[in-house]
Amino acid sequence: MVYNNMSTSELFENPSDVLELRFWASYRGQTLARTVRGMMYYRKAIMLQSYLERISPGDTEATLSAKEAFDTQGFELSPEARAQADLKFTYVVTCQIYGKQKEQQKPEAADIAMLMQRHEALRVAFIDVVETLKEGRVHTEYYSKLVKADDNGKDKEIYSVKLPGDPKLGEGKPENQNHAIIFTRGSAVQTIDMNQDNYFEEALKMRNLLEEFYHDHGIRPPTILGVREHVFTGSVSSLASFMSNQETSFVTLGQRVLANPLKVRMHYGHPDVFDRVFHITRGGISKASRVINISEDIYAGFNSTLRQGNITHHEYIQVGKGRDVGLNQIAVFEGKVASGNGEQVLSRDIYRLGQLFDFFRMLSFYFTTVGFYFCTMLTVLTVYIFLYGKIYLALSGAGESIMEKANVLQNTALTAALNTQFLFQIGVFTAIPMILGFILEQGFLRAVVSFITMQLQLCSVFFTFSLGTRTHYFGRTILHGGAKYQATGRGFVVQHIKFSANYRLYSRSHFVKGLEVALLLVVYAAYRYDDGGALGYILLSVSSWFMALSWLFAPYVFNPSGFEWQKTVEDFRDWTNWLLYRGGIGVKGEESWEAWWEGIGIFEHIRTFGGRLMEILLSLRFFIFQYGIVYKLHASGDDTSLTVYGLSWIVLAVLIILFKVFTFSQKISVNFQLVLRFVQGVSFMLAMAGLAVAVVLTNLSVPDIFACILAFVPTGWGIISITVACKPLMKKLGLWKSIRSIARLYDAGMGMIIFIPIAIFSWFPFVSTFQTRLMFNQAFSRGLEISLILAGNNPNSDL
Repeated sequence: MVYNNMSTSELFENPSDVLELRFWASYRGQTLARTVRGMMYYRKAIMLQSYLERISPGDTEATLSAKEAFDTQGFELSPEARAQADLKFTYVVTCQIYGKQKEQQKPEAADIAMLMQRHEALRVAFIDVVETLKEGRVHTEYYSKLVKADDNGKDKEIYSVKLPGDPKLGEGKPENQNHAIIFTRGSAVQTIDMNQDNYFEEALKMRNLLEEFYHDHGIRPPTILGVREHVFTGSVSSLASFMSNQETSFVTLGQRVLANPLKVRMHYGHPDVFDRVFHITRGGISKASRVINISEDIYAGFNSTLRQGNITHHEYIQVGKGRDVGLNQIAVFEGKVASGNGEQVLSRDIYRLGQLFDFFRMLSFYFTTVGFYFCTMLTVLTVYIFLYGKIYLALSGAGESIMEKANVLQNTALTAALNTQFLFQIGVFTAIPMILGFILEQGFLRAVVSFITMQLQLCSVFFTFSLGTRTHYFGRTILHGGAKYQATGRGFVVQHIKFSANYRLYSRSHFVKGLEVALLLVVYAAYRYDDGGALGYILLSVSSWFMALSWLFAPYVFNPSGFEWQKTVEDFRDWTNWLLYRGGIGVKGEESWEAWWEGIGIFEHIRTFGGRLMEILLSLRFFIFQYGIVYKLHASGDDTSLTVYGLSWIVLAVLIILFKVFTFSQKISVNFQLVLRFVQGVSFMLAMAGLAVAVVLTNLSVPDIFACILAFVPTGWGIISITVACKPLMKKLGLWKSIRSIARLYDAGMGMIIFIPIAIFSWFPFVSTFQTRLMFNQAFSRGLEISLILAGNNPNSDL
């Protein structure tokens, strides 16, 4: 590598060059250094405007000469311009653990100190914990402090406020904001997330934006000046462009309608400018109640609306913002937001807004807060209800009998009602606001081209997958509560994610539900009653199949190098090691299936007796398959008594006993092993003999055997779900290990169902090349191909 005609060794020998290289890299990520640089453009803009207008206490009307007007290089050295900027602007970065990092001499503290040295207007607020020994006991005191860099490059303390105790009582981010807002000055405050940026030409407009506080925007003066965002991460990958376009439609089309005429703005961490005096006297810009205020930023909009504030939206100024660029990051972020909205349903703010809003302002809930997530959940539940209803009509015979009566009576309305079909995947319609935003922003023709391009990049698969993410986390929070803040990191995650890591993240939220929908469609295909033929089934099931396949395979379709054969082989080896490695003390869930299963990640949302009862009631739906299918077997004939259903449970119990016999591998002695193998052999022969007798003496056929698989597989999963909800009871009864072994079998089966198609596609080299061009821009695709060539046969490379 050559950097300014300098070799790599020479570069790293010069500390200043290394530092500049670090800043160069930081300015191309979502880092604090980039955010600080962007916010400091405000100070630079004030200095330039002050210098050009020659504002001074003595002569406010003085202007520059023609020669000086073009010489703007000296404005940063002008004492008057710097003083004016210091009066008008201050930037407070709140970092609670900065004091602890300084004590531990961590590099993060040195980097923050370096930023303060480079930017003299930068201030850092942090919590200082002081421990003193009084009367033989350790006494802990907490201080909220504000520091800046002095002339010697050291931290200079500006303010120190003693606190009554540990301020971290609620959620971390709102507590961080609340402890630092006391150090802000002036009448306006802009909240900036650490993943944002700014532009100098936009900073020049801030003076105009602040004038909006004095303009007439309705009955009351504005308390929030809404600002649109420019998402700068859209060119990284197709997923990043989807998120960028989605965000752009929300902060333009959506916020525009919310502000005028609805006068509603729910603050989602956007770079809005707040009337500082209004908000700090009315509860602040965020709430920190633990759990229920996990989405802290939205309560600024709630406060402003409830306390007779006014909302505006301005699109002549924008602030940069980085979004998540990897599917796992996006899923974690959307899960966090969905869980936060689930907690908002329980909050008093939503209740009060619901009591006070008129009908039209209440409609704003549909696409800005809890209403959107509730509608999303109802969309997925509608698919489930539709499919389970079709299964009931098919298995019970009610649908066939009603159809015959309708044909005899020529009741076309009843026939049409029974043949209702989902022709479209409703998840795709979540992209409609984005399409309208394209039309308004770019024009009709460019919007059509952009939409077609996104379809070729499989945006429908992504949005359908996001539909499942929102539904799972929102519904789980509604049932059980307990939302948690999830840090996504916001890095440029374009590295290959292992199969086992994706399985751990999405197994319960997407894979189980996708396989359930697929199972419903297979059972309906086997026992459907309508006379529409194959075309009728395709029209009915195409959207549901699309949803199921999107939930199952989207994490691997959007996984960099997801269809690279070397990566696939390595992923399978890692998957089997994870699945078969036994857990124990100190073993993490990333290392062992047992540790993952026993960990709190799967059971943490089930806390109360009511929650366990709800899980049990919801799991009863899996028994519908067995109850309906056993009466459709040739072996049962026309017998509709409960004896048939009871015999099916006996068969299931025998299968479970056989499974335990063949999977029992406790090592006690050699003689015990010989006895165990003898028992396993005898059990196998008895099972084969019993199957042969059943075929001879009854009407059991080969299709019946496959039908029994369709019946017993969901029943087993229902049993596992119920026993998981009753985990303490199962442990007392000594059945937990048996349940765990059956659950391992199910996870292995689900993993193989997903892995086999991936392995088949990975066998063809062109699939990997197509996926790379599908996901990334041309420059990154070329770099990825070069890196794979250089990696050779080493599957453990970074990409």
